[in-house]
Amino acid sequence: MAHEIIMPKAGIDMTEGQIVKWLKKEGDPVSEGEIILEIMTDKTSMEIEAEASGILLKILHQDGETVPIAEVIGYIGQEGESVDDMPQGEEEPEVVHEGDEKPLIRMEDSYHVAVIGGGPAGYVAAIKAAQLGAKVAIVEKGTFGGTCLNVGCIPTKAYLKNAEIIESIASAASRGILIENPTVKVDMEKVLEFKNGVVKRLTGGVVALLKSNGVDIYNGIGKVNKNKDVVVNDSQIIKADKIILAGGSKATKINLPGIDNPKVLTSDDILFLNEVPETLAVIGGGVVGIELGQSFAGLGSKVTVIEMMDRIVPALDHEVSDELAKILKKKGMNIINSAKITEIVDKGNKLEIRIDGKDPVIADKALLSIGRVPDLDGIGEVKFETERGKIKVDKYMETSVKGIYAPGDINGIKMLAHVAFRMGEVAAENAVKGNERGIKLLSSPSVVYTSPEVAMVGLTEEQARERYDVRVGKFGFAANGRAMASGDNVGFVKVIADNKYGEILGVHIIGPSAAEIINQASLIMELEITVDEVVKTIYGHPTYSEALFEACADVLGEAVHVPKKPKK
Repeated sequence: MAHEIIMPKAGIDMTEGQIVKWLKKEGDPVSEGEIILEIMTDKTSMEIEAEASGILLKILHQDGETVPIAEVIGYIGQEGESVDDMPQGEEEPEVVHEGDEKPLIRMEDSYHVAVIGGGPAGYVAAIKAAQLGAKVAIVEKGTFGGTCLNVGCIPTKAYLKNAEIIESIASAASRGILIENPTVKVDMEKVLEFKNGVVKRLTGGVVALLKSNGVDIYNGIGKVNKNKDVVVNDSQIIKADKIILAGGSKATKINLPGIDNPKVLTSDDILFLNEVPETLAVIGGGVVGIELGQSFAGLGSKVTVIEMMDRIVPALDHEVSDELAKILKKKGMNIINSAKITEIVDKGNKLEIRIDGKDPVIADKALLSIGRVPDLDGIGEVKFETERGKIKVDKYMETSVKGIYAPGDINGIKMLAHVAFRMGEVAAENAVKGNERGIKLLSSPSVVYTSPEVAMVGLTEEQARERYDVRVGKFGFAANGRAMASGDNVGFVKVIADNKYGEILGVHIIGPSAAEIINQASLIMELEITVDEVVKTIYGHPTYSEALFEACADVLGEAVHVPKKPKK
């Protein structure tokens, strides 16, 4: 029987090759080991040897043609042997009728890394792996960018900026800026248009980055099968050496009578609301609830926040949480703490939110913002070790199944976009180079983009006092020149340091530019700079950042711009 000449696979990332030149013609004799043609791949050119002796019976693909790997390109056999009954080039595609089972398309050994999920962890992991020389595929079921770009970080900041502008207009007269006819109206269609435009540009930018790094994009639902392959839309198989599972998260719902009422919106839903509700009840006083609550309060809604815990954003330092609540109440938001909702009742055009032991809250709409949970749809047929609905990973971001990594919200460690970025990088590096790099999260900050902004890194004062002998320094923005000149001087910076060595254990900020200043604090903590070393640095003046410097100096009792404390 005739011997097939096939397009060889000259590397794990090779999917096709180009025939440069046949060195033999049909009918020519060939010997085993003799060079019979030259091919070229995207990385190199190479000579192909005959694997059998005989006659070159048939050439199926000519000079210059590009052929997929493993495809037959010719035959060697004995003189007079026929190849008419053998496959001649590409086969006709199989016709699939409606209702038939879809054929699986296997791409054998095509990729080093396959990524499921195009959010912050997924797209960063894909790009990082590609930068390290891997051939990468990424699968995304929706729009690239994940929660952050589509319904989280970015769109909420667009809304908060609108609220900030309205607040600035209201305070302009106190600065001597007089605006005639100062009635402010909100066109929600324009608000949506602007927000959607920002989201579209950023998500489009992610796709452009992936393509520029040579990442192959697959649109559809990706799941891992029992063979540890990625199956897209139940019909196409992507085979890879390593898998990065970055499914992200989805909005949490609770089992509560009336929770399915269409007037009860998730944090995803409310960003597509084309009108400002006159009254809005926010169920959950965490980061998302407080940010969106203040956004709609700024746009004109009368907002009531209903929080189960004894204070809003309970993960914050207690002093900062209390200060934020005080400021938000002063701005007109109503906050109900220690509140247990029993049911939500539809009263026609209104909702009645009933609270155990407290007066009910009446509102036009309700926002359910009690957090997010990992989206585990992509795990498919593989059994991972999980804990309370979160995939467990080690410091390398590897799951209990070797060769599969799970960075970002899906592991539930710290559900923040910037943490997902770093987790994605770490997962990609370990997937490509082997488990060498561990994740470090001590210096990762958290930010609440309210007005004023709130930011923290490290331990709260309560946490620090449980473990260390500490000193605390504070500096208020009321004494900061830049803040005073800007008319934005509420809040403070608080620094918690170890009493023995001066190591900074935590920094907490409420005030202007907190989201920017906290990055300095993160760097200080990452480099293990002490308060003594910080105060040797010269900060620019006038800047908001000087408040961080002064708070560090206050830890040492050396702050110049803080009234001298009486001796005890």
